[in-house]
Amino acid sequence: MLAAERRDHLLGLLTREGKIVAKKVAAGLGISEDSVRRDLRDLAAEGLCQRVYGGALPVSPATADYTARQTVAPDGKRKVAALAAGLVRPGGALILDGGTTALAVARALPQDLACTVITHSPTIAAALLDHPQAELFLLGGRIFKHSAVACGAAAVEAAQNISADLCLLGVTGVHPQAGLTTGDAEEAAMKRALAARAADTYILASSEKIGTASRYRVLPWEEISGLITDAAPHDPVVEQLKVLGVEILPAG
Repeated sequence: MLAAERRDHLLGLLTREGKIVAKKVAAGLGISEDSVRRDLRDLAAEGLCQRVYGGALPVSPATADYTARQTVAPDGKRKVAALAAGLVRPGGALILDGGTTALAVARALPQDLACTVITHSPTIAAALLDHPQAELFLLGGRIFKHSAVACGAAAVEAAQNISADLCLLGVTGVHPQAGLTTGDAEEAAMKRALAARAADTYILASSEKIGTASRYRVLPWEEISGLITDAAPHDPVVEQLKVLGVEILPAG
């Protein structure tokens, strides 16, 4: 099989099965695992898959830059945001992550809602300036422009001095085996710091993120209260997450 044919075969497997197991592919094609791994390295370099131990997973579309992500699945993000906004109680304290889905949550909050919103995202804070009864706390640090959020040691330290009833956290990948992932190590650390300061943490995940993976793990499943998604209830990945004990909040 030519290299181009192997490439098409691997991409087809990702689409059909949602994963590539290098050992299985090598046996099926009668080639070495090293050859499969080289092909996967090439595909990963082009942003077409996320390499993991033993093979590869679909890459998340949420790894694009912040401006481009605003045009990805806007309807799904609005559905997720509408459900998530309903979890915020009057008088409560909310830690709201950055990113395009979190921005949709900020816009979905009732303008007359009296609450406290803590965020490390300047765009989230700006979106809530016209909410007269929402008290805003902006955590500072080095700005990670990909998601328009503050990250790094200063931001993590600031997060350690706050607490909230609820944390709404965004990720770029949701996968039963790879877990909850994102594309930057410092951003992953910041998300962990935020989640650790809330009584309940819910993950915001529109359907295009379900079944995909990024490089850095954010949280294990047992440390979240639930997953908010507009993915179909009988989506195979969603079904696997239910088996793992993850509470799914459908935002259909």
